[in-house]
Amino acid sequence: MGQKPSQDGSDQRRAADDLFRTLEDMINTGVLKEGDPLPPEREIVSTYGVSRTVVREALLAMSNKGLVEARPRYRPIVRRPSYKTAIKTVDNVVGRLLREPDGVANLFETRILIEVALAREAAKRPDDAHIAPLKQALEDNHAAIKDSEAFYQTDMAFHKVLFDLSGNPVLPAIHAAYSTWLAPQWSQMPRRPTRNSRNFAAHERIFEAIQAGSADAAEEAVRAHLHEAWQQVKETFGDL
Repeated sequence: MGQKPSQDGSDQRRAADDLFRTLEDMINTGVLKEGDPLPPEREIVSTYGVSRTVVREALLAMSNKGLVEARPRYRPIVRRPSYKTAIKTVDNVVGRLLREPDGVANLFETRILIEVALAREAAKRPDDAHIAPLKQALEDNHAAIKDSEAFYQTDMAFHKVLFDLSGNPVLPAIHAAYSTWLAPQWSQMPRRPTRNSRNFAAHERIFEAIQAGSADAAEEAVRAHLHEAWQQVKETFGDL
């Protein structure tokens, strides 16, 4: 039978930490495998002699760490650790940092530094395996010029290809994080076919430079495009 919740908050936190470590160890040692549901809450309470509050606190921590996927009305499912889930654990912290002066500007500058380097690397390997997905993303982007919502999605998809082409699993996870962290600004940007056309033209210059194998031109095309994009953000929201 589960014990009553402690009146001492520190005791409750220690109990939740202990339960977290126990369940984490079960995942790390393979007792609980990817795709397995965790035991029912009532069973955990009975097995470990803790309160429901302690169980829920431990499971929330596991979800925040990317160890399990929490689902409404269903038991949490064990998930294989990934760079994407690891980076996602800092979403709330980054969200707070973005509200500070220069928060968005600092993040966007970091994006420019990374994406410029990715474009240079892509231009060093202008073979069909690298060009084909970028060309398809460019064509999808062109087809969406008159549909601003579709253009927004294909715009992000074009840039994502640059991260994917690296072959490094950390980088697509970083792109996914950027897409989430910058979404409040990006999704509210005014979008018109004329602006979409300018952005597509910038994507086309990036593609052509990479296809030609010119690392310098690819770097300059990405830098110019993202600089213009940042100016558009500032015109819309002011200094961030």
